[in-house]
Amino acid sequence: MTKLDAKIPEGPLAEKWSKYKASMNLVNPANKKKLDIILVGTGLAGSAAAASLGELGYNVKVFCFQDTPRRAHSVAAQGGINAAKNYKNDGDSTYRLFYDMIKGGDYRAREANVYRAAEVSNETIDQLTAQGVPFARDYGGTLDNRSFGGVQVSRTFYAKGQTGQQCLLGAYSGLCRQINKGTVKMYSRREMLDLVLVDGKARGIIARNLVTGEIERHSAHAVILATGGYGTVYYLSTLAVNSNGSAAWAAYKKGAFWGNPSFIQIHPSSVPVLNDYQSKLTLMSESLRNDGRVWVPKKKGDKRPANDIPEEERDYYLERRYPAYGNLVPRDVGSRAAKERCDAGYGVGDTGLSVNLDFKDAIAKQGEKAIENKYGNLFEMYEKITGINPYKEPMRIYPAGHYTMGGLWVDYNLMTTIPGLFAIGEANFSDHGANRLGASSLMQCSGDGYFIIPNTITNYLADQIRIPRFDTNTEDFEKAEKAAKERIDKLLSVNGKQTVKSFHKRLGLILWDYCGMARNEEGLKKGMKLIDELEKEFWNDVKVPGIADELNQELEKAVRVADFFEIGKLMIIDALNRNESCGAHFREESQTEGGEAKRNDEKYSYVAAWEYKGSDQKPELHKEDLKYKYVEVKVRDYK
Repeated sequence: MTKLDAKIPEGPLAEKWSKYKASMNLVNPANKKKLDIILVGTGLAGSAAAASLGELGYNVKVFCFQDTPRRAHSVAAQGGINAAKNYKNDGDSTYRLFYDMIKGGDYRAREANVYRAAEVSNETIDQLTAQGVPFARDYGGTLDNRSFGGVQVSRTFYAKGQTGQQCLLGAYSGLCRQINKGTVKMYSRREMLDLVLVDGKARGIIARNLVTGEIERHSAHAVILATGGYGTVYYLSTLAVNSNGSAAWAAYKKGAFWGNPSFIQIHPSSVPVLNDYQSKLTLMSESLRNDGRVWVPKKKGDKRPANDIPEEERDYYLERRYPAYGNLVPRDVGSRAAKERCDAGYGVGDTGLSVNLDFKDAIAKQGEKAIENKYGNLFEMYEKITGINPYKEPMRIYPAGHYTMGGLWVDYNLMTTIPGLFAIGEANFSDHGANRLGASSLMQCSGDGYFIIPNTITNYLADQIRIPRFDTNTEDFEKAEKAAKERIDKLLSVNGKQTVKSFHKRLGLILWDYCGMARNEEGLKKGMKLIDELEKEFWNDVKVPGIADELNQELEKAVRVADFFEIGKLMIIDALNRNESCGAHFREESQTEGGEAKRNDEKYSYVAAWEYKGSDQKPELHKEDLKYKYVEVKVRDYK
């Protein structure tokens, strides 16, 4: 049985990372040229890591399933990136950012990793600014900040509503520089199918060329996964439709534990579902809640146009329930509150599954031009999608699947339970607990890529310099490639009548209904039964046209959806095991009289790390106990 060891350095919290770097093992420049690193995924975490590792002198092989890293889903992050610069002189600090993340995550994250993420946040802003990211500036020329949900300071740096795109372009410029220098080799339009282990260590991957269909073998001294989250398991989510969990799932099946799979964030401000033909939902940045006020009519079933409802007949329910934070409550709190109002019959729009986000007061106070300067591209995008001009009438928003706090379990080094396999960014579980604060995703991805993984992987590679490059013509690579080909052949051989998309939509609805914003034991068990039945139907009646040895996007989807069935079942297993409410995981059996999440710290103050035991066996649970020495664990109160 594998024993979890988080490898947290000794010493005071604020000194752990500096002491780690001062005492870690190093690789000299000449030896770095002898070491190969495979990096899968080219979003902000992956591009930042590849550029940084190439700059250090390692030989980096980067795999991207798009045609360019610029298409990574990091571009969709709109509102900003956190850092504890305290430019507003409003009391912010590294410790306060750390505390807000721990509290926002409902005390289900590891102290040491969270503090380190907060600690490197300031370096991250300096790095991105130096790369030319056009962050907003105040009148004096200093970088500007705005506030975000779950905090009471202004620490979010932003580039209008395009922060993720601008940060990714900054990382991409650094990546291109290393590609030009020859330290990084880019493999575009490749998808990782399996992880290759040699003597128990991660030494390579099996990839498919998505243009030709060719199966390829690639070796390295270490492998990094920066492949994002698995939120598209819900089918409709704010994520790009090609986002998936397959690379991480392949690692899980090879021995990497999966941490907290049921912790999935539902974002409170998505454009509501418009029809049955959508493949994704569009996020409206949380930054809008700085100036927009969330409300529903006080009268149940009131279908009058929003502008016809007088002020005294409006229920600004977040301001009413949570006066200390108002519209800037954390995402899980805001999402559940919107669902509760809609379920109670107060929702707006034709479906009743939306609430108003109103900018009337902000425009009256600041002027339309000021609001346009802050959010103009977001308002334009909303009007293009819905036909509603948010300058003239309120936006309509509703919660949607967004970010996965769960992911591959990693230790302080960001290494999984497989030696030599690292996971960074959203692909790991480490920094956000049961709920992620807004604007902390770009912060974590950038910090992991630029400043953390270059140190921790060097510490690992220091004793690998005598190991020569790996020959891919070995039994380990042969077995992994054979297994990948057999799975593809199996999918193609079903030759049923139903599309991959139809199965994905049905799976996503099951998970949304039974393992979404609210869960209960009866519903989770029913959801598991329905997924089992649907998975059998999939393997008996899915139609995957075309052949393997060509461009075949239906085959790509089929591989991912086959994994989603298994990921969905692990989500339910984890949700059933955790009979408490915390953060985004809301068990209806565990709530306060006021309908808020009710933790059970005595029984569930741990990271649930699941070990794969085979397709016909239940995974084994391992617990990493969470001990808090630097924060007081208490009821999470935003009132």
